[in-house]
Amino acid sequence: MCIRDSNHEGSLLLWGLILALWTAAVAVFSPQLPQTVLARVLSVMGAIAVGFLAFSLFTSNPFARNLPSPPPDGADLNPLLQDPGLIIHPPLLYMGYVGFSVAFAFAIAALLGGRLDASWARWSRPWTNVAWAFLSLGIMLGRWWASYELGWGGWWFWDPVENASFMPWLAGTALVHSLAVTEKRGLFKSWTVLLAIFAFSLSLLGTFLVRSGVLTSVHAFATDPARGLFILVFLAIVVGGSLTLYALRAPAVSSRVSFDWVSRESLLLCNNIVFLVSTLTVLFGTLFPLFMDALGQGKYSVGPPYFNAVFVPLMAVLVPFMGVGPISRWKSDSPRRWQSELAVPAIVAIGCGFTLPLLGVDYNLWVALAATLSSWLVLGLLKDLWNRVRTAASVGRGLRRLTPSYWGMFIAHLGFAVCVTGIVATSQYSIERDLKMSPGERQVLAGYEFHFTELAQVRGPNFVADEARFTVRRDGRLVATLAPQKRRYLASNQVMTEAAIDPGLFRDLYVAMGEPIGEAGAWAIRLHYKPLVRWMWLGAILMSIGGFTTVADRRYRRYRVRELDATAAARAV
Repeated sequence: MCIRDSNHEGSLLLWGLILALWTAAVAVFSPQLPQTVLARVLSVMGAIAVGFLAFSLFTSNPFARNLPSPPPDGADLNPLLQDPGLIIHPPLLYMGYVGFSVAFAFAIAALLGGRLDASWARWSRPWTNVAWAFLSLGIMLGRWWASYELGWGGWWFWDPVENASFMPWLAGTALVHSLAVTEKRGLFKSWTVLLAIFAFSLSLLGTFLVRSGVLTSVHAFATDPARGLFILVFLAIVVGGSLTLYALRAPAVSSRVSFDWVSRESLLLCNNIVFLVSTLTVLFGTLFPLFMDALGQGKYSVGPPYFNAVFVPLMAVLVPFMGVGPISRWKSDSPRRWQSELAVPAIVAIGCGFTLPLLGVDYNLWVALAATLSSWLVLGLLKDLWNRVRTAASVGRGLRRLTPSYWGMFIAHLGFAVCVTGIVATSQYSIERDLKMSPGERQVLAGYEFHFTELAQVRGPNFVADEARFTVRRDGRLVATLAPQKRRYLASNQVMTEAAIDPGLFRDLYVAMGEPIGEAGAWAIRLHYKPLVRWMWLGAILMSIGGFTTVADRRYRRYRVRELDATAAARAV
């Protein structure tokens, strides 16, 4: 028996495996939960597992016999996937996707039990933070892989399947903040449940999009409509059933706590609204071509111009709230106190917006705005940190008494600022040039001299390649030696581009080979200068570290024990 060589069947096995791991983790690491709550959570996750196992069994059996005339040396793995980034990217991405099933299960369990209080939010929050952190890492690794492996030098193209992973992240980010409000103040309970349902539903929607055949993408796994129909029915059952339960039970557990419009609750509500609108914006742009095609209205394409025009302003609106949030007070605050606390950070942030872009190639308004907003966010964090440690006997003692939950928030917000800076600087200051070059020729890009020294033939373990060798100099000093390749894989006869990159904290130099031109050894060569591109990866890593750090907070374990003691005492009485 030959096991079917398919990324679709394999991905479903990975889905099932990771879902089993999440379920086992909840069962093992939640002994302090009330038994009824734990039973409901595990039952919901078990029902989800039944759906995916049935999908794999009836439509995507990975052990089905496949006995055509197999090639003697095998078919080889898709060259796009023969990269270390693709070893780590899918598992991390699926850990995020599937991890939101835990938040969903806790939400459904809370609705079934009629208990939407701070305890429920506290139980659900660490699992949600971990899932969000894994998804952040998975998306980052996917962007990093695309930037060098696809040969075009980009990192995000608003591809529909890229959007399918981005939408749960946006909804999950709103959920993380909403859970914080529910835990701290007992507010937004119904809203938090709805976000948990929405985040997991978007994960299922992404599964449908990549397996239904309705999209054409480098990420698409299958083109069988039967598979898509199965997932569509499963999606309808999960979403329809959960929303029906929500409609029946949520009104009975609405919040009774009030707050002023000038408060931390209001800022977090604005945060939630912006993230939700951003999610719906991306969802509309992703599904609009599919709806129009299904209605027979022709083929439509929604690309980067739309997404950049509607998404970027929403993020620009979000950052000012993020700068004020850490120093604001719960329930009630005053604009006058905000002004006194943040007047100096605001002036410094504006100064950074005027001065930092002068360090680039030329002054750019978008870079100035990004520098202002990122500086505002970082300075607001530092101001809040100073307020927390200045009353202690020493700075060291003040830092030690801060909780992991606070440090997680601090690191995640810092990562967001770093990521925003990297995205805007890379988008505005990148220099690209497509050239015809022959061995011996030189080209200057952004002050760097690229010398095409020679063209060689190399052989790898399963490919042969043309290799162009470059020396890169700046002001006469050798900076790097780069060797991009044009590979032909022997088993599949596929031709792939292997870019060469000289990485740095403040810039990347990128060289890729196109196609041969003429018979004199000339090639189409792509040269890129990308400033601060590493800051995007660093920012995403910091956000993930922040998500993981919050889980170490002892209150998630201590409070559970207290609640159990109180429950036992009540039963004894």
